[in-house]
Amino acid sequence: MEMRRLSEPLALAKTIRQLNIQDRDAIRLARLLVVETVRRRNFIDTFINIAMKPANLSHFSLGIQAFLRLYVYQTRFAKNWSRIDLNEAENTVRLARSILGWRTLQPIEPFLGLLLTQKPAVVLEQKNDAARVGLQTFHPAWFVEYCFKLFGREEATAILESDISPPPLCVGLNTLKAEANEILGRLNQDGIEVEKIEQSASTYKITKAGKPVVKTDCFKEGLIHVEDKAESFVAEAASPAKGMTVLDVCCAPGKTTTHLGQLMQNEGLIVSVDYSKRRMAGWKKEVQRAGVKIAEPIIADASNSLPSNVEADLVVLDPPCTGTGMFSRLPSFKWRLTPRSIDRMADVQWRMLDNCAGYVKPNGTLAYSTSSITVEENEMLVEKFLKWHAEFSLVEISPRRGSPGLRGLDKCQRLYPHIHHCNGLFVAKLSKSKD
Repeated sequence: MEMRRLSEPLALAKTIRQLNIQDRDAIRLARLLVVETVRRRNFIDTFINIAMKPANLSHFSLGIQAFLRLYVYQTRFAKNWSRIDLNEAENTVRLARSILGWRTLQPIEPFLGLLLTQKPAVVLEQKNDAARVGLQTFHPAWFVEYCFKLFGREEATAILESDISPPPLCVGLNTLKAEANEILGRLNQDGIEVEKIEQSASTYKITKAGKPVVKTDCFKEGLIHVEDKAESFVAEAASPAKGMTVLDVCCAPGKTTTHLGQLMQNEGLIVSVDYSKRRMAGWKKEVQRAGVKIAEPIIADASNSLPSNVEADLVVLDPPCTGTGMFSRLPSFKWRLTPRSIDRMADVQWRMLDNCAGYVKPNGTLAYSTSSITVEENEMLVEKFLKWHAEFSLVEISPRRGSPGLRGLDKCQRLYPHIHHCNGLFVAKLSKSKD
């Protein structure tokens, strides 16, 4: 993750393949340790640096940094700071010696005892308000200040606190392959209990799972796909109809494509565009698993002219974004962003959005969405688009499952983790005039 800037799921998957790990319990524990340690990185790093003064983490190799973070999480955070298990700590250090080498570990061993006994309150001493909230909710101080300005302190704190725990996962039923009742019955046989999501045609919250959902026959046969509740809203807000020509931009890994195909009942055409060959390989598997037969892939950069003259009834654009609405699921995103990241990403999104306007037929629709809660990537971009493209206007999104957009753009919708119990999401729907 640190060396190659990989996300948690991708880094874990690559490591599991590399080491040929088969033990599900080991994989589950590894995922927990990695995600929960990374989630709390700023607090853990500050805690370690105080104990190691005048040295700090940056003086040591990535291996040592990773060990110290995992050590503090497992021996202190996982014990809620209240119980010290010396045997566990000693075993953890022995394991680290076997992996990193005793000579590598030797310079930090004098600090390990202090890390077991130091009080966590020292981390918050002499910090301003934004820094304290950042440490308490595990976010960079600059992002806390950003949210304070955008949402106000109370609402911002609720949003930040919601990132501490990921929202429940959902499954989408694939009615291209079977009726909903049949799929629900099969899920029950697989030990998966679900609860219907209001206003969604085919999305259900997982309330109990006897085994990983991806290991069930329902998943293997393409009867379901695993998703966040927010993901299901993108295609439903776009509202494609049978027989349409749809341009699905930034389509990988394929969940939106398959949902569009399902809503279109496999009638029409979906032209799916993404720049990444690796991600498009995953898109192909997902589309085949779901039984979508109307999708055609194109590998291209959507910020430039596409190698296709498609005229679409509907263009769906879900561009790369800062992922500020997904910090609960992918906490590593928090530590890679800077204040400049938002503007840089908005520039990329603008080029894609501006380019996509040319592929919408008269009387057609452009649906734009991000997994970000920032205003620069969302409402401000829509405002700029409407100024540059007078032939487009905002239209209402149905069903209305979210909160109104900011800056007076009430027809846009936002989903928030603390309100809607899902990833943060922004959706805007723009209609092109006939002339």
